[in-house]
Amino acid sequence: MFSLKVSGMTCGGCINAVTRAIQSQDPQAMVKADLATQTVSLETSLSKTQASQLISDAGFPVSN
Repeated sequence: MFSLKVSGMTCGGCINAVTRAIQSQDPQAMVKADLATQTVSLETSLSKTQASQLISDAGFPVSN
């Protein structure tokens, strides 16, 4: 499990978009997003780099 700092999430729709992006490549992934802290916690078989790229491609910039 790891966490990523994701900016631009403002609502449940944003969380759903991030979740769909990750689960498109790992359907079993567990995704938990916190709008207040702008963090996404992931339990996935994807690497941190892969997950970051998928979330960025969905329109939500990932920072370190």
